[in-house]
Amino acid sequence: HDNVALLTGAEVLRLDTDASGRTITQAMIRHKGQDVPVRANRFILAAGAVNSAALLLRSANGRQPNGLANGSDQVGRNFMNHNCTAMITLDPRLRNTAVHSKTFGFNDFYLHDSKTGFPLGNVQLLGKISGPIFKANMPSVPEVVTGLIARYSFDWYVMSEDLPNPESRVMVDGSAIVLDWQRSNMLGHRTLVERVRGVFKAAGFPIVLSRAFDRRTPSHQCGTAKMGTDGATSVVDTHCRSHDVENLYIMDASVLPTSAAVNPALTIVAVTLRAASKLRAELVQ
Repeated sequence: HDNVALLTGAEVLRLDTDASGRTITQAMIRHKGQDVPVRANRFILAAGAVNSAALLLRSANGRQPNGLANGSDQVGRNFMNHNCTAMITLDPRLRNTAVHSKTFGFNDFYLHDSKTGFPLGNVQLLGKISGPIFKANMPSVPEVVTGLIARYSFDWYVMSEDLPNPESRVMVDGSAIVLDWQRSNMLGHRTLVERVRGVFKAAGFPIVLSRAFDRRTPSHQCGTAKMGTDGATSVVDTHCRSHDVENLYIMDASVLPTSAAVNPALTIVAVTLRAASKLRAELVQ
């Protein structure tokens, strides 16, 4: 598009405002070793749940000392990343010849579990796990064995919702990002894993193995600039516009107030398209 300029290799350092603190006047960026201001009438922040929050916090000024758009003290809070477990099912009589295997999932326990009465989460196929991937996670196992496991394994991704917690947060310490991810709903996640294990055992798989993803495994980062109708308790309104800064929009996963228990990409796209449509209508008035 003629009206789009993509500047690669640039780092946004901060967002500067006018004296009122309610209007951004420029984004200060670093490009090819030089600090350069980029001016616009409106600014859309879409750096993801970690970096969007970090940039707002680094943009603190005299009017907004706790961070830009942070009158609610919610910027950086409620970080969520989903509770996830990798599960493999094995039957030595059944070889898995699939190449593109992420084509199936089920939500039988998503809204309600007949045994516990609680919503638990989603189960879906992973992309096919190869022998080298198994080897990397089981270094003491001979490569010939991990290759055999890969040929006969069906690979699953078990996911449940983590709950918004204001103490689970992204912070900054100078140029460094500090992440204090507080896990939640782990009992529900462990219950889901055991229910799914029972399903696969009943389906005839003699071997069912699982490993929970720990803090080193990035998943679906969201929260940190949550959407809401009350500026005292949320960062953006229902069209992703900042309550505090009139020309700032945040259009990424940071605005999601809850994480759900499914991949969030389509929801992010839907929320962003809705917000962009509203913004476009304002621009053409």
